[in-house]
Amino acid sequence: MVTGVQTCALPISENELIVLKNNQPSAIILSPEEYTRLTEIEEDYYLLLEANRRLEADGNNKTVSLDTVMNELGISEDELLDAEDVDIE
Repeated sequence: MVTGVQTCALPISENELIVLKNNQPSAIILSPEEYTRLTEIEEDYYLLLEANRRLEADGNNKTVSLDTVMNELGISEDELLDAEDVDIE
């Protein structure tokens, strides 16, 4: 056991705590819901960065509108709205 080290937890909110070690923050305890929310925000941010990188890399390449693709594939907007969500891993 280390002597002279003091640890305590201070509530930030109902679902979050800061763990202090010698009066300095050393960890934060989050609820599972808050952790999930933050990781989803981080994932969305990285997806946005990737999308922007791809747009910059493509330069002035010709693009095709969603309506054109749907017409070529014979897909209606109602069919898209009725389709089940798919999780991509």
